[in-house]
Amino acid sequence: MQTAVYKKIPTLFIISPVYNEEEVLPINVPIFLAKLKRLKQENLISKESKFLMVDDGSKDKSWQMIEDFANNDKENIIGIKLAGNRGQQIALLCGLKSSIEYGADCSITIDVDLQDDINTVEQMVANYTNGADIVYGVRSARKKDSFFKKFSAQSFYKIMNKFGAKIIYDHSEYRLMSKRAIEGLLEYKESNLFLRGLVQMEGYPFAIVSYEREERTVGTSKYPLKKLLALAYEGITSLTTTPLKIIKRLGIFNAIIGFLALISLIVVKYTIPFNEINLWLILSGMMAFTGLTITAFSFIGDYVGKIYQETKQRPKYFIDKTTIDE
Repeated sequence: MQTAVYKKIPTLFIISPVYNEEEVLPINVPIFLAKLKRLKQENLISKESKFLMVDDGSKDKSWQMIEDFANNDKENIIGIKLAGNRGQQIALLCGLKSSIEYGADCSITIDVDLQDDINTVEQMVANYTNGADIVYGVRSARKKDSFFKKFSAQSFYKIMNKFGAKIIYDHSEYRLMSKRAIEGLLEYKESNLFLRGLVQMEGYPFAIVSYEREERTVGTSKYPLKKLLALAYEGITSLTTTPLKIIKRLGIFNAIIGFLALISLIVVKYTIPFNEINLWLILSGMMAFTGLTITAFSFIGDYVGKIYQETKQRPKYFIDKTTIDE
């Protein structure tokens, strides 16, 4: 099937979620603006294109800075402040939804810390104009990462794919999406969001742009190992029921082992005198079985909890303020 080729100069929105980035904003916002203005001058994007920052309930001076930047350059900058901290995934969704409401033909999501290579934006736009609805930014290497960071990141992608949550290896949230891809994403109504998995599920034509990720120059990462593991768990339980299938298999396996153990105990009772060693073996087996049972119920409980949250159909976020005059 042939894909449509976009002829007109697109209106592009560059979207960055912001959470406690007062150290980063004064350094990186001018870089974003320089890139946006250069793309406009070269007629790669329309004059209506914008840099959109979504403040995710920052506790520092990030929002005040965003307001100042927007007030000084209303032609190029829009700021949105969420009511409370809703998390990166919600902030990204808010930015994407707002971008098409403000007239975007396509939008690029990128972290404000600029560890992702903003110089690949031209390639993303070129792939979009050639018919790609989604353009994934994918890391080409991890030469600058420490052993621990490299190991944890690789483990994240392997675990995700092993459990059936199919995502593109070494792709985070740096991507371009067309208007129809964003509209498709908004059709997913679940509250438990894992965007990189949902975007891939859409199935629209896509392309990949490779780049080398840079280290943070200032500030601290908002995704330490603890949050990365939480994101992986969220993605797995949101996109696949594989953990429940594993629990089922473990249950069958334990039932077989338990049956064999029962036969062994009967045999032992009539062939070997009962002693303290046998007692400890029984207690150890009971503890292991209890641990597996509790773990199984915790997984099931998380799935039931997600169902409970989804049935409430609560709003994902509320917008507290914007820098646009309504």
